[in-house]
Amino acid sequence: MTSVQVDKQHDGSEAEGATSGEGYQRGLGARQIQMIAIGGAIGTGLFLGAGKGISIAGPSLILAYAMAGLVIFFIMRALGELLMYRPVSGSFSEYAREFVGPFAGFVTGWTYWLFWVVTGITEVTAASEYMQYWTKGTDGWTDQPQWVFALIFTVLLFCVNLISVKLFGELEFWFSMIKVTAIVGMILICAGILTLGFSDAGDTASVTMLWDQGGFFPNGIGQTLMTLQLVMFAFLAVELVGVTAGEAKDPQTVLPKAINTVPWRIAVFYVGALIMILSVVPWTHFQPGVSPFVAAFEKMGLGVGAAIVNFVVLTAALSSCNSGMYSTGRMLRDLALNGQGPKFFTKLTKNGLPLVGTSFSAALMLVGVWINYQWPGEAFNYVVSFATISGMWAWIMILVSQIRYRAKSDRGELPKSSFRAPGAPYTSWFALLFIGMVIVMMGVDKDARISLYCAPLWALLLGVSWLVLKKRNSGQAAAEQS
Repeated sequence: MTSVQVDKQHDGSEAEGATSGEGYQRGLGARQIQMIAIGGAIGTGLFLGAGKGISIAGPSLILAYAMAGLVIFFIMRALGELLMYRPVSGSFSEYAREFVGPFAGFVTGWTYWLFWVVTGITEVTAASEYMQYWTKGTDGWTDQPQWVFALIFTVLLFCVNLISVKLFGELEFWFSMIKVTAIVGMILICAGILTLGFSDAGDTASVTMLWDQGGFFPNGIGQTLMTLQLVMFAFLAVELVGVTAGEAKDPQTVLPKAINTVPWRIAVFYVGALIMILSVVPWTHFQPGVSPFVAAFEKMGLGVGAAIVNFVVLTAALSSCNSGMYSTGRMLRDLALNGQGPKFFTKLTKNGLPLVGTSFSAALMLVGVWINYQWPGEAFNYVVSFATISGMWAWIMILVSQIRYRAKSDRGELPKSSFRAPGAPYTSWFALLFIGMVIVMMGVDKDARISLYCAPLWALLLGVSWLVLKKRNSGQAAAEQS
């Protein structure tokens, strides 16, 4: 549904029925939506990035994940309220367009599209690097440069996304299943060590290590706050379930269930996993760039751990790239339907898939991979770092849109959602303030500050593009009237 169709929905017709004009096929079932929601919250930010967070904040990183997880839940419930009001594939940009303004929808759509293109480039590059674990030093076809695997993965995932949305959902289901199994397996192994005392870590493993190694805040509360930016980055893509709204079977039932699983997903996969790992391995043994899962396996004397984690991180990277292929095509089509992008992006295949938009995005991902290998310097790092701030922009627009929608629905100007966010709009305001604090932390951290440098350049480009677009649309309207 485009913005011009919104008024038609307000005549009393149901939101789901109103979305039929989008042209998509509802091929994503409850099982797939649930795993997409779970997988969106679990990625390389946990499997690799948590090592840096632990080295900075120690056991208090657990509290940082819990705090950020609560904010993520507020964001997802705000999104859920909007989705039940109007479940559409354009999601964030559609709501921004309706409740904030056309320019906000324009910025949100193109920014979220860029977020996934950049993320796809980095993740497929990372996946090809992970392959070197098994292929380095071997003979035959496997002894290939990294760009070969980057090309293979990009083409493979592109083909998957052009066959059917059901196949995309099935692949994402199994990617998520691998990640979930790995984390649950680690939790069970650590629980066994704590209770039965087996493995090399059995003699020293104890929950007291959470506060015996210099305290729960070994480096001070300030350092714990500095990790919030790393923690929030780890949750980027959790909002992907909103993009699936236009292709979910029975979205009025499936989406609320998926969103309501956010608290226990974060409690188990982040808080629970870190509690277990840090009870088996002292936090001082972790360092940036080393997966806490690998470090824990090594402490336990399980040499196979590195291979297992490498495989899991490989699937996490491919899962992220797969999600990027999926979402970019939908975002470009939504922009085109609203006159904010080239019209050829509106075309769908017989299977209801946005062929042109997905192909364009995949081509840029291939160009980006080539650039990364040719000039792996600071210029590319600036682009990559921008993915973080652009991802959080979607969260900001979700919260602002929900606040404005709630005000209108409470006044009776719009129908009330069947899945209202508890505590809103106060919870949404709290989440906005929290995100603002994280952005301030990014400005303080010299490594993360690059993201803030890139944002004004992107904003300038979007501003100029918007003016050109308005002039073009005005000229077309004048020509049609004459």
